Amino acid sequence: MEFIKQQLEGLGLNGLTKIYAANIIMVLFIALLCILANFITKKIVLRTIIHIVNNNRYTWDNIIVEKRVFHNLSHLVPAIIIYFSAPIFPLYQVLIEKAAMTYMIIIMITVVNALLNAFETIYRSFEISKIRPIKGYIQVVKIVMFIIGGIVVISNLIGQNPLIILSGLGALSAVLMLIFKDSILGLVAGIQLSSNDMVRVGDWIEMPKYDADGDVIDITLNTVKVMNFDKTITMIPSYALISDSFKNWRGMQVSGGRRIKRSVHIDTSSIRFCSDEMIAEFRKIHYLADYITVRLEEINAYNAEHQINRDSNVNGRQLTNIGVFREYIHQYLRNHPQIHKDMTLIVRQLAPGDNGLPLEIYAFSNDTTWSIYEKLQADIFDHIFAVAPTFGLRPFQNPTGHDIVQLKENKLLP
Repeated sequence: MEFIKQQLEGLGLNGLTKIYAANIIMVLFIALLCILANFITKKIVLRTIIHIVNNNRYTWDNIIVEKRVFHNLSHLVPAIIIYFSAPIFPLYQVLIEKAAMTYMIIIMITVVNALLNAFETIYRSFEISKIRPIKGYIQVVKIVMFIIGGIVVISNLIGQNPLIILSGLGALSAVLMLIFKDSILGLVAGIQLSSNDMVRVGDWIEMPKYDADGDVIDITLNTVKVMNFDKTITMIPSYALISDSFKNWRGMQVSGGRRIKRSVHIDTSSIRFCSDEMIAEFRKIHYLADYITVRLEEINAYNAEHQINRDSNVNGRQLTNIGVFREYIHQYLRNHPQIHKDMTLIVRQLAPGDNGLPLEIYAFSNDTTWSIYEKLQADIFDHIFAVAPTFGLRPFQNPTGHDIVQLKENKLLP
Protein backbone atom coordinates (compact mmCIF):
# COMPACT_ATOMS: atom_id res chain seq x y z
CA MET A 1 0.00 0.00 0.00
CA GLU A 2 2.86 2.39 0.83
CA PHE A 3 4.49 1.63 -2.51
CA ILE A 4 1.26 2.46 -4.34
CA LYS A 5 0.89 5.72 -2.40
CA GLN A 6 4.44 6.74 -3.28
CA GLN A 7 3.79 6.11 -6.95
CA LEU A 8 0.57 8.11 -6.81
CA GLU A 9 2.40 11.01 -5.13
CA GLY A 10 4.84 10.92 -8.01
CA LEU A 11 1.86 11.37 -10.33
CA GLY A 12 0.78 14.47 -8.40
CA LEU A 13 -2.03 12.95 -6.31
CA ASN A 14 -2.30 13.97 -2.66
CA GLY A 15 -4.73 13.91 0.27
CA LEU A 16 -7.94 11.95 0.10
CA THR A 17 -7.65 11.44 -3.62
CA LYS A 18 -4.41 9.56 -3.13
CA ILE A 19 -5.92 7.36 -0.35
CA TYR A 20 -9.06 6.51 -2.33
CA ALA A 21 -7.05 5.75 -5.45
CA ALA A 22 -4.61 3.57 -3.50
CA ASN A 23 -7.49 1.63 -1.91
CA ILE A 24 -9.18 1.09 -5.27
CA ILE A 25 -5.94 -0.13 -6.83
CA MET A 26 -5.28 -2.47 -3.91
CA VAL A 27 -8.85 -3.87 -4.09
CA LEU A 28 -8.43 -4.48 -7.82
CA PHE A 29 -5.05 -6.13 -7.20
CA ILE A 30 -6.50 -8.43 -4.53
CA ALA A 31 -9.47 -9.26 -6.78
CA LEU A 32 -7.09 -10.05 -9.64
CA LEU A 33 -4.98 -12.20 -7.31
CA CYS A 34 -8.10 -14.09 -6.16
CA ILE A 35 -9.21 -14.68 -9.76
CA LEU A 36 -5.75 -15.91 -10.67
CA ALA A 37 -5.55 -18.19 -7.63
CA ASN A 38 -9.02 -19.56 -8.35
CA PHE A 39 -8.05 -20.19 -11.99
CA ILE A 40 -4.86 -22.03 -11.00
CA THR A 41 -6.71 -24.07 -8.37
CA LYS A 42 -9.53 -25.19 -10.67
CA LYS A 43 -7.79 -25.45 -14.02
CA ILE A 44 -4.50 -26.93 -12.88
CA VAL A 45 -4.64 -28.35 -9.36
CA LEU A 46 -8.22 -29.66 -9.55
CA ARG A 47 -7.77 -31.15 -13.03
CA THR A 48 -4.59 -32.86 -11.87
CA ILE A 49 -6.40 -34.39 -8.91
CA ILE A 50 -9.30 -35.56 -11.14
CA HIS A 51 -6.85 -37.07 -13.63
CA ILE A 52 -5.09 -39.00 -10.85
CA VAL A 53 -8.43 -40.19 -9.47
CA ASN A 54 -9.74 -41.35 -12.86
CA ASN A 55 -6.60 -43.29 -13.69
CA ASN A 56 -6.10 -45.35 -10.55
CA ARG A 57 -7.62 -48.73 -9.71
CA TYR A 58 -9.85 -47.49 -6.90
CA THR A 59 -13.51 -46.54 -7.35
CA TRP A 60 -14.30 -44.86 -4.06
CA ASP A 61 -12.27 -41.75 -4.93
CA ASN A 62 -14.30 -41.34 -8.14
CA ILE A 63 -17.40 -40.99 -5.97
CA ILE A 64 -15.67 -38.28 -3.92
CA VAL A 65 -15.01 -36.38 -7.15
CA GLU A 66 -18.61 -36.90 -8.32
CA LYS A 67 -19.92 -35.44 -5.07
CA ARG A 68 -17.76 -32.32 -5.76
CA VAL A 69 -15.77 -32.50 -2.52
CA PHE A 70 -12.63 -31.08 -4.16
CA HIS A 71 -14.65 -28.52 -6.14
CA ASN A 72 -16.15 -27.13 -2.94
CA LEU A 73 -12.76 -27.20 -1.23
CA SER A 74 -11.24 -25.09 -4.01
CA HIS A 75 -13.48 -22.16 -3.01
CA LEU A 76 -11.37 -21.71 0.13
CA VAL A 77 -8.39 -20.31 -1.80
CA PRO A 78 -9.86 -16.86 -2.63
CA ALA A 79 -11.32 -16.60 0.89
CA ILE A 80 -7.93 -17.28 2.47
CA ILE A 81 -6.32 -14.59 0.32
CA ILE A 82 -8.99 -12.06 1.30
CA TYR A 83 -8.70 -13.00 4.99
CA PHE A 84 -4.93 -12.42 5.09
CA SER A 85 -5.29 -9.21 3.04
CA ALA A 86 -7.56 -7.64 5.66
CA PRO A 87 -4.72 -5.85 7.60
CA ILE A 88 -4.08 -3.74 4.47
CA PHE A 89 -7.35 -1.95 5.24
CA PRO A 90 -7.12 -1.12 8.98
CA LEU A 91 -10.50 0.62 9.11
CA TYR A 92 -12.31 -2.38 7.67
CA GLN A 93 -10.00 -5.15 8.90
CA VAL A 94 -12.41 -6.63 11.45
CA LEU A 95 -15.35 -6.56 9.01
CA ILE A 96 -13.32 -8.18 6.21
CA GLU A 97 -11.94 -10.88 8.51
CA LYS A 98 -15.40 -11.71 9.84
CA ALA A 99 -16.89 -11.89 6.35
CA ALA A 100 -14.04 -14.06 5.03
CA MET A 101 -14.13 -16.34 8.08
CA THR A 102 -17.92 -16.74 7.76
CA TYR A 103 -17.52 -17.66 4.11
CA MET A 104 -14.79 -20.21 4.95
CA ILE A 105 -16.96 -21.79 7.66
CA ILE A 106 -19.85 -22.14 5.20
CA ILE A 107 -17.49 -23.65 2.62
CA MET A 108 -16.19 -26.16 5.15
CA ILE A 109 -19.77 -27.14 6.02
CA THR A 110 -20.50 -27.78 2.33
CA VAL A 111 -17.27 -29.79 2.02
CA VAL A 112 -18.14 -32.00 5.00
CA ASN A 113 -21.71 -32.36 3.69
CA ALA A 114 -20.42 -33.50 0.28
CA LEU A 115 -17.95 -35.84 2.00
CA LEU A 116 -20.77 -37.42 4.02
CA ASN A 117 -22.81 -37.86 0.83
CA ALA A 118 -19.82 -39.53 -0.81
CA PHE A 119 -19.34 -41.82 2.19
CA GLU A 120 -23.01 -42.85 2.05
CA THR A 121 -22.76 -43.62 -1.68
CA ILE A 122 -19.58 -45.66 -1.14
CA TYR A 123 -21.24 -47.56 1.71
CA ARG A 124 -24.26 -48.32 -0.48
CA SER A 125 -22.00 -50.13 -2.95
CA PHE A 126 -21.53 -52.89 -0.36
CA GLU A 127 -24.14 -55.58 0.30
CA ILE A 128 -24.16 -54.86 4.03
CA SER A 129 -25.83 -51.51 3.29
CA LYS A 130 -29.10 -53.38 2.61
CA ILE A 131 -28.90 -55.00 6.04
CA ARG A 132 -27.50 -52.03 7.98
CA PRO A 133 -28.54 -48.76 6.27
CA ILE A 134 -26.76 -45.69 7.64
CA LYS A 135 -28.59 -42.87 5.87
CA GLY A 136 -30.49 -41.98 9.05
CA TYR A 137 -27.27 -41.72 11.06
CA ILE A 138 -25.65 -39.57 8.39
CA GLN A 139 -28.66 -37.24 8.48
CA VAL A 140 -28.25 -36.92 12.25
CA VAL A 141 -24.57 -36.04 11.79
CA LYS A 142 -25.60 -33.43 9.20
CA ILE A 143 -28.15 -31.88 11.54
CA VAL A 144 -25.57 -31.65 14.32
CA MET A 145 -23.01 -30.24 11.88
CA PHE A 146 -25.42 -27.57 10.60
CA ILE A 147 -26.38 -26.57 14.14
CA ILE A 148 -22.74 -26.29 15.25
CA GLY A 149 -21.83 -24.48 12.01
CA GLY A 150 -24.68 -22.01 12.52
CA ILE A 151 -23.57 -21.35 16.09
CA VAL A 152 -19.95 -20.80 15.01
CA VAL A 153 -21.05 -18.42 12.22
CA ILE A 154 -23.21 -16.39 14.60
CA SER A 155 -20.50 -16.29 17.27
CA ASN A 156 -17.98 -15.14 14.65
CA LEU A 157 -20.26 -12.35 13.44
CA ILE A 158 -21.11 -11.04 16.91
CA GLY A 159 -17.62 -11.65 18.31
CA GLN A 160 -18.73 -13.92 21.16
CA ASN A 161 -17.48 -17.30 22.40
CA PRO A 162 -19.55 -20.17 20.89
CA LEU A 163 -19.88 -21.69 24.39
CA ILE A 164 -21.85 -18.64 25.53
CA ILE A 165 -24.37 -19.20 22.72
CA LEU A 166 -24.54 -22.91 23.53
CA SER A 167 -25.28 -22.14 27.18
CA GLY A 168 -28.12 -19.89 26.04
CA LEU A 169 -29.65 -22.74 24.05
CA GLY A 170 -30.50 -24.56 27.28
CA ALA A 171 -33.53 -22.32 27.67
CA LEU A 172 -34.62 -23.27 24.14
CA SER A 173 -34.30 -27.02 24.69
CA ALA A 174 -38.07 -27.49 24.93
CA VAL A 175 -38.57 -25.63 21.66
CA LEU A 176 -35.80 -27.63 20.00
CA MET A 177 -37.35 -30.88 21.24
CA LEU A 178 -40.63 -29.83 19.63
CA ILE A 179 -38.97 -28.80 16.37
CA PHE A 180 -36.87 -31.94 16.08
CA LYS A 181 -39.48 -34.33 17.51
CA ASP A 182 -39.77 -36.34 14.29
CA SER A 183 -36.00 -36.46 13.87
CA ILE A 184 -35.48 -37.71 17.43
CA LEU A 185 -38.21 -40.33 17.05
CA GLY A 186 -36.78 -41.28 13.67
CA LEU A 187 -33.28 -41.66 15.10
CA VAL A 188 -34.52 -43.96 17.88
CA ALA A 189 -36.61 -45.93 15.38
CA GLY A 190 -33.70 -46.18 12.96
CA ILE A 191 -31.46 -47.64 15.67
CA GLN A 192 -34.12 -50.22 16.59
CA LEU A 193 -34.88 -51.09 12.96
CA SER A 194 -31.20 -51.56 12.22
CA SER A 195 -30.21 -53.42 15.40
CA ASN A 196 -33.20 -55.79 15.19
CA ASP A 197 -32.88 -56.18 11.41
CA MET A 198 -36.59 -55.43 11.01
CA VAL A 199 -36.50 -53.89 7.55
CA ARG A 200 -33.92 -53.45 4.81
CA VAL A 201 -33.75 -51.65 1.50
CA GLY A 202 -35.25 -54.03 -1.06
CA ASP A 203 -37.65 -55.73 1.39
CA TRP A 204 -41.26 -56.22 0.35
CA ILE A 205 -43.37 -54.86 3.20
CA GLU A 206 -47.11 -54.52 3.64
CA MET A 207 -48.65 -51.90 5.94
CA PRO A 208 -52.39 -51.44 5.28
CA LYS A 209 -52.68 -48.49 7.69
CA TYR A 210 -50.57 -46.40 5.29
CA ASP A 211 -51.76 -48.16 2.09
CA ALA A 212 -48.21 -49.42 1.61
CA ASP A 213 -47.64 -52.66 -0.27
CA GLY A 214 -44.37 -52.82 -2.16
CA ASP A 215 -40.58 -52.66 -1.99
CA VAL A 216 -38.58 -50.45 0.38
CA ILE A 217 -36.42 -48.19 -1.80
CA ASP A 218 -34.98 -45.85 0.83
CA ILE A 219 -34.64 -45.55 4.60
CA THR A 220 -33.96 -42.05 5.94
CA LEU A 221 -33.95 -40.44 9.34
CA ASN A 222 -37.63 -39.50 9.29
CA THR A 223 -39.24 -41.69 6.65
CA VAL A 224 -39.18 -45.08 4.98
CA LYS A 225 -39.94 -44.81 1.26
CA VAL A 226 -41.97 -47.66 -0.23
CA MET A 227 -42.62 -48.09 -3.95
CA ASN A 228 -45.96 -49.85 -4.24
CA PHE A 229 -46.65 -52.38 -6.97
CA ASP A 230 -48.80 -49.82 -8.80
CA LYS A 231 -45.64 -47.64 -8.97
CA THR A 232 -46.96 -45.10 -6.47
CA ILE A 233 -44.69 -44.16 -3.57
CA THR A 234 -45.76 -44.20 0.06
CA MET A 235 -43.80 -42.35 2.72
CA ILE A 236 -44.04 -44.05 6.13
CA PRO A 237 -42.69 -42.35 9.29
CA SER A 238 -39.76 -44.39 10.59
CA TYR A 239 -41.17 -44.56 14.10
CA ALA A 240 -44.46 -45.98 12.72
CA LEU A 241 -42.62 -49.20 11.89
CA ILE A 242 -41.83 -49.52 15.60
CA SER A 243 -45.17 -48.42 17.06
CA ASP A 244 -47.43 -50.15 14.50
CA SER A 245 -47.41 -53.62 12.99
CA PHE A 246 -46.36 -54.37 9.43
CA LYS A 247 -45.70 -57.48 7.38
CA ASN A 248 -42.23 -58.13 5.94
CA TRP A 249 -42.14 -60.70 3.12
CA ARG A 250 -38.37 -61.12 3.32
CA GLY A 251 -38.71 -64.49 5.03
CA MET A 252 -40.66 -65.79 2.05
CA GLN A 253 -38.09 -64.46 -0.40
CA VAL A 254 -35.17 -65.89 1.58
CA SER A 255 -36.83 -69.31 1.98
CA GLY A 256 -37.07 -69.76 -1.77
CA GLY A 257 -40.75 -70.78 -1.66
CA ARG A 258 -43.97 -68.81 -1.93
CA ARG A 259 -47.21 -70.17 -0.53
CA ILE A 260 -50.15 -71.20 -2.67
CA LYS A 261 -53.33 -71.31 -0.59
CA ARG A 262 -56.49 -71.39 -2.65
CA SER A 263 -59.63 -73.53 -2.74
CA VAL A 264 -61.77 -75.01 -5.48
CA HIS A 265 -65.41 -75.50 -4.44
CA ILE A 266 -67.01 -78.81 -5.39
CA ASP A 267 -70.74 -79.25 -5.84
CA THR A 268 -71.65 -81.77 -3.13
CA SER A 269 -74.42 -83.29 -5.25
CA SER A 270 -71.71 -84.64 -7.61
CA ILE A 271 -69.88 -86.59 -4.87
CA ARG A 272 -70.51 -90.36 -4.94
CA PHE A 273 -68.96 -93.81 -4.59
CA CYS A 274 -66.74 -95.00 -7.44
CA SER A 275 -68.29 -97.60 -9.78
CA ASP A 276 -66.27 -100.35 -11.44
CA GLU A 277 -66.30 -98.37 -14.70
CA MET A 278 -64.93 -95.29 -12.93
CA ILE A 279 -62.19 -97.34 -11.24
CA ALA A 280 -61.21 -98.82 -14.60
CA GLU A 281 -60.88 -95.29 -16.01
CA PHE A 282 -58.90 -94.12 -12.99
CA ARG A 283 -56.39 -96.96 -13.49
CA LYS A 284 -55.48 -95.38 -16.82
CA ILE A 285 -54.39 -92.14 -15.13
CA HIS A 286 -50.62 -92.12 -14.69
CA TYR A 287 -50.56 -90.57 -11.21
CA LEU A 288 -53.33 -92.88 -9.88
CA ALA A 289 -52.44 -96.35 -11.20
CA ASP A 290 -50.38 -97.42 -8.18
CA TYR A 291 -52.68 -95.65 -5.72
CA ILE A 292 -55.81 -97.42 -7.06
CA THR A 293 -54.13 -100.83 -6.91
CA VAL A 294 -52.85 -100.41 -3.35
CA ARG A 295 -56.02 -98.77 -2.13
CA LEU A 296 -58.31 -101.49 -3.57
CA GLU A 297 -56.18 -104.22 -2.03
CA GLU A 298 -56.42 -102.48 1.33
CA ILE A 299 -60.22 -102.00 1.04
CA ASN A 300 -60.87 -105.57 -0.11
CA ALA A 301 -58.71 -106.98 2.68
CA TYR A 302 -60.57 -104.87 5.25
CA ASN A 303 -64.00 -105.84 3.94
CA ALA A 304 -63.06 -109.54 3.78
CA GLU A 305 -61.60 -109.50 7.27
CA HIS A 306 -64.78 -107.94 8.71
CA GLN A 307 -67.12 -110.04 6.49
CA ILE A 308 -68.79 -106.95 5.03
CA ASN A 309 -71.96 -107.52 3.01
CA ARG A 310 -71.10 -105.99 -0.37
CA ASP A 311 -74.68 -106.06 -1.68
CA SER A 312 -74.94 -102.42 -0.59
CA ASN A 313 -72.31 -99.76 -1.23
CA VAL A 314 -73.12 -98.26 2.15
CA ASN A 315 -71.54 -101.20 3.91
CA GLY A 316 -67.80 -101.40 4.44
CA ARG A 317 -65.20 -99.18 2.86
CA GLN A 318 -65.46 -97.78 -0.66
CA LEU A 319 -63.56 -95.42 -2.92
CA THR A 320 -65.20 -92.05 -3.52
CA ASN A 321 -64.64 -89.83 -6.51
CA ILE A 322 -63.77 -86.88 -4.25
CA GLY A 323 -61.16 -88.94 -2.39
CA VAL A 324 -59.56 -90.17 -5.62
CA PHE A 325 -59.65 -86.61 -6.98
CA ARG A 326 -57.93 -85.30 -3.86
CA GLU A 327 -55.18 -87.92 -4.21
CA TYR A 328 -54.77 -87.07 -7.89
CA ILE A 329 -54.24 -83.38 -7.11
CA HIS A 330 -51.72 -84.31 -4.41
CA GLN A 331 -49.72 -86.51 -6.81
CA TYR A 332 -50.02 -83.93 -9.57
CA LEU A 333 -48.52 -81.25 -7.33
CA ARG A 334 -45.86 -83.61 -5.96
CA ASN A 335 -44.64 -84.26 -9.50
CA HIS A 336 -44.94 -80.66 -10.67
CA PRO A 337 -41.46 -79.22 -11.48
CA GLN A 338 -42.32 -75.77 -10.06
CA ILE A 339 -43.60 -76.94 -6.66
CA HIS A 340 -41.12 -76.84 -3.78
CA LYS A 341 -40.61 -80.45 -2.67
CA ASP A 342 -39.09 -79.63 0.75
CA MET A 343 -41.99 -77.50 1.98
CA THR A 344 -45.49 -78.28 3.15
CA LEU A 345 -47.76 -79.86 0.55
CA ILE A 346 -51.36 -80.55 1.59
CA VAL A 347 -54.61 -81.06 -0.31
CA ARG A 348 -57.38 -80.92 2.27
CA GLN A 349 -61.12 -80.55 2.68
CA LEU A 350 -62.51 -77.57 4.56
CA ALA A 351 -65.90 -77.34 6.21
CA PRO A 352 -68.69 -77.47 3.59
CA GLY A 353 -70.91 -74.42 3.25
CA ASP A 354 -73.34 -72.63 0.97
CA ASN A 355 -70.79 -72.74 -1.84
CA GLY A 356 -70.20 -76.47 -1.71
CA LEU A 357 -67.23 -78.41 -0.40
CA PRO A 358 -63.97 -76.40 -0.44
CA LEU A 359 -60.96 -78.45 -1.54
CA GLU A 360 -57.93 -76.39 -0.51
CA ILE A 361 -54.49 -76.50 -2.12
CA TYR A 362 -51.71 -75.66 0.35
CA ALA A 363 -48.29 -75.78 -1.31
CA PHE A 364 -45.22 -73.66 -2.09
CA SER A 365 -43.77 -72.66 -5.43
CA ASN A 366 -40.01 -72.91 -5.87
CA ASP A 367 -39.83 -69.47 -7.48
CA THR A 368 -40.83 -66.38 -5.50
CA THR A 369 -40.98 -64.07 -8.54
CA TRP A 370 -44.45 -62.56 -8.61
CA SER A 371 -45.20 -63.10 -12.31
CA ILE A 372 -43.94 -66.71 -12.29
CA TYR A 373 -45.83 -67.44 -9.06
CA GLU A 374 -49.13 -66.13 -10.44
CA LYS A 375 -48.66 -68.02 -13.71
CA LEU A 376 -47.97 -71.25 -11.83
CA GLN A 377 -51.01 -70.78 -9.61
CA ALA A 378 -53.23 -70.11 -12.63
CA ASP A 379 -51.87 -73.15 -14.49
CA ILE A 380 -52.55 -75.44 -11.52
CA PHE A 381 -56.16 -74.35 -11.14
CA ASP A 382 -56.73 -74.36 -14.90
CA HIS A 383 -55.78 -78.03 -14.80
CA ILE A 384 -57.88 -78.80 -11.71
CA PHE A 385 -61.05 -77.28 -13.21
CA ALA A 386 -60.40 -79.07 -16.51
CA VAL A 387 -59.94 -82.56 -14.99
CA ALA A 388 -62.73 -82.37 -12.38
CA PRO A 389 -65.41 -83.72 -14.79
CA THR A 390 -63.19 -86.79 -15.43
CA PHE A 391 -63.84 -87.74 -11.79
CA GLY A 392 -67.56 -87.07 -12.09
CA LEU A 393 -67.27 -83.86 -10.08
CA ARG A 394 -68.72 -80.44 -10.77
CA PRO A 395 -67.09 -77.24 -9.53
CA PHE A 396 -69.67 -75.19 -7.64
CA GLN A 397 -70.96 -71.97 -9.17
CA ASN A 398 -73.98 -69.89 -8.28
CA PRO A 399 -76.67 -69.82 -10.99
CA THR A 400 -76.07 -67.24 -13.70
CA GLY A 401 -78.39 -65.68 -16.23
CA HIS A 402 -77.29 -68.30 -18.75
CA ASP A 403 -78.34 -71.12 -16.39
CA ILE A 404 -81.80 -69.59 -15.93
CA VAL A 405 -82.24 -69.19 -19.70
CA GLN A 406 -81.30 -72.84 -20.20
CA LEU A 407 -83.82 -73.95 -17.59
CA LYS A 408 -86.56 -71.91 -19.26
CA GLU A 409 -85.68 -73.33 -22.67
CA ASN A 410 -85.92 -76.82 -21.21
CA LYS A 411 -89.27 -75.77 -19.68
CA LEU A 412 -88.01 -76.52 -16.19
CA LEU A 413 -88.96 -73.01 -15.10
CA PRO A 414 -92.21 -71.20 -15.78
